[in-house]
Amino acid sequence: MLYNKEMTYREIYWWGQEMLEKAEVEEAAENARLLLEFCCGTDRNTLLAHGNREISPAEAGHYEECIIRRGEHIPLQYITGVQDFMGLTFYVDRNVLIPRQDTEILVEEAMRHLHDSMRILDLCTGSGCILLSLLHYSNDCTGTGADLSKEALGVAEQNAERIQGVKDRVTFVQGNLFECIDAGERFDLIVSNPPYIKTDVIESLMPEVRDHEPRLALDGKKDGLFFYREITSQAGRYLTGGGMLFLEIGYDQGEDVRRLMEEAGYVDVRVVQDYAGLDRVVYGEYRL
Repeated sequence: MLYNKEMTYREIYWWGQEMLEKAEVEEAAENARLLLEFCCGTDRNTLLAHGNREISPAEAGHYEECIIRRGEHIPLQYITGVQDFMGLTFYVDRNVLIPRQDTEILVEEAMRHLHDSMRILDLCTGSGCILLSLLHYSNDCTGTGADLSKEALGVAEQNAERIQGVKDRVTFVQGNLFECIDAGERFDLIVSNPPYIKTDVIESLMPEVRDHEPRLALDGKKDGLFFYREITSQAGRYLTGGGMLFLEIGYDQGEDVRRLMEEAGYVDVRVVQDYAGLDRVVYGEYRL
């Protein structure tokens, strides 16, 4: 057991960092600090200002358990149960992809075209982070989130309860893409971060992703474009005239997805880059 003597906050942090470094966890120092804050209910200033405070046996035991789990390459967010996205805090577990900063580009681009009282459809909603962020930062918009995974929808529903002012404006439905959407329904915006990783690439991903995030939300089939073909070929039936489709993409899929959208009748199709200068979002307007 770790706790066999009186230890200070700083000493146990050093132990956690060393353990994660031995396990070859990326950003071991930051992960050790974040887990310590999670276990002790502290903040980032505690290490500097109160490093000599003693750690209780309960805190040490909890921290040891968390460090062991992180050393097994279980993602930090699945241990703490939360991830910040668009200035909001979302609940996450291993039934959903962990929201990433890159996906904020999709939300930001959609918000540029979002007006009061619009209807939004989010396909492959997962944690609901895209749809719930759009609703939170808009006025009187309503939304539907669709996902094949019942467990993922359970997480999204929990997040609808967490995020202020959205639970009465959102509905979640289970099904494969559009199969759970009524034929007569029309939306002003359709957004999606679908699975887009090629099947044969998944085994080369870092273990945190490959072994712990849901394969259903990662696998874009043989060429990674399967879901883009399905979405672009069907979305027009569910969009209002002048409605828009926004898709997150992999770094090397910009031109392929642009072509799919243009072939499906979208105009003014644009590819947007992320903060690293990589293609990240494709969007366009649908003309009836």
